[in-house]
Amino acid sequence: MQALGNPIRHFWLVQDMAQAAGVDLAAARRENRLTVEDWAAMVTRCRGCQWTAGCQHWLDAQPTDEPAAAPPACANRAVFDTLRDRA
Repeated sequence: MQALGNPIRHFWLVQDMAQAAGVDLAAARRENRLTVEDWAAMVTRCRGCQWTAGCQHWLDAQPTDEPAAAPPACANRAVFDTLRDRA
């Protein structure tokens, strides 16, 4: 079993991936489309993800002005897709 990654680092990776995917997590929370527990679960999934280095490389390569679907390897891709579709 793999140890979970640093919670602060993964909090920011989730934030950055959401932004790259065109999802505003704070707005989703305010609009009750995302619970605090959902948000915490996203960070925990990210902390356990084996693709962290790939994630950072993918994020670094993304244009800042064009949202893109999160990559298939992202542990939170389905959540980002759902939140973006419900916006």
